[in-house]
Amino acid sequence: MSLPVINPATDEIIREYDELKPSDVVDALEQSQAAYLKWRRTSFATRAELLKSAAQILRERTEDYARLMAEEMGKPVSQGRAEAEKCSWVCDYYAENAAGFLEREIVETDAARSFVSYQPLGVILAVMPWNFPFWQVFRFAAPALMAGNVAVLKHASNVPGCALAIQHIFKAAGFPENAFRSLLVTSRQVDAIIENPVVKAVTLTGSTPAGRAVASKAGEMLKKTVLELGGSDPYLVLSDADVEQAASICVTSRLINSGQSCIAAKRFIVVASQRERFEQLFVAGMQAARLGDPLDEETQVGPQARTDLRDELHDQVERSLIAGARCLLGGAIPEGPGAFYPPTVLTDVRKGMPAFDEELFGPVAAIIAVPDDAAAIEVANDSTFGLGAAVFTRDLEKGERIAADQLEAGSCFVNAFVKSDPRLPFGGINESGYGRELSHYGIREFVNIKTVYVA
Repeated sequence: MSLPVINPATDEIIREYDELKPSDVVDALEQSQAAYLKWRRTSFATRAELLKSAAQILRERTEDYARLMAEEMGKPVSQGRAEAEKCSWVCDYYAENAAGFLEREIVETDAARSFVSYQPLGVILAVMPWNFPFWQVFRFAAPALMAGNVAVLKHASNVPGCALAIQHIFKAAGFPENAFRSLLVTSRQVDAIIENPVVKAVTLTGSTPAGRAVASKAGEMLKKTVLELGGSDPYLVLSDADVEQAASICVTSRLINSGQSCIAAKRFIVVASQRERFEQLFVAGMQAARLGDPLDEETQVGPQARTDLRDELHDQVERSLIAGARCLLGGAIPEGPGAFYPPTVLTDVRKGMPAFDEELFGPVAAIIAVPDDAAAIEVANDSTFGLGAAVFTRDLEKGERIAADQLEAGSCFVNAFVKSDPRLPFGGINESGYGRELSHYGIREFVNIKTVYVA
């Protein structure tokens, strides 16, 4: 079976790749296991040196990788550059900090000596999506490799070029053959890969249904999982918010990656006294964003990654309108080729509408009016998701209290949009998944936390 790459800006097939046969996958996993048995014995200094080399390659070839992302999944090229640069940052971060994160921890007991040791697990499978085709791989691979594991990547079927490019980066950086391996397979082979005894754990970034499927199979095989799934992030514009600042930040967050981000702002919960001004500013900001060719330096919103995804998004918009929402901007599929969808703003959104209950994975914003700050918090938490949230207020003490104690999400920001940072743990709760990536929490997800007791 072939894996065609369709340029979402033109609808043209630009490349085709052959899917690996199941027997080839088994061979690849055995090779990864052999690589692990050697890699686990390398020093942190050796691993760090190689990961630093990978970071340098990312910097040197940023333009190539940005163009590749634009061609395969439509990311505006300026955002592709930023993604490659962020990948180099996470490589440098773990090269510099992994040894400290995994240092033995002495614990005083009645033993002559007792401590906690962190040991690698082995072959870790990563099932990754297309929307941040480099970043989501590197934020897993950098800590996994530094911990002494080896990585096997099943990337999204529409970005095989990105998958192979990442494999080449690690090879060119000097990592042993098969320490990082990209398997060009469809989702139909994932169960068999999880079942393979050399695979010790699985991490997935993707939709909630995909997370359920992988967690179910991994649970059957008693293999650990980390899941970063969908989100419907609420952004609360409170009664004392700087509405100009809030509107500007909300536009930026809603349009990141052409709206195709789990942690992009989705639901804008606005206190009634701020609604009119917020809607004016927000619509103006969304309308000003330039939609077009992702290879154009001026483009801010590219196409959606696939036409079927664009059509699903439009269906959510139409069903919300039928249920009583109003469209302030956009809401129509443009004529011509490509999976384009314009920045769209819906208001009068209520519970029971797709725009409230479901994840809108594209440049569509849902404005929800509430009477006061308390109601804003209640509506924000009225969701099956729990990935990120943001609150806007001039009272920073109040904002911190709401973010820390009252919003139910894995990451809560005050007067800023939600983003991932190698120094901070990242992940969600509820239907947004479990486990954490990044920081010292992330690198400890796929290690054996071993107790050693010497009498």
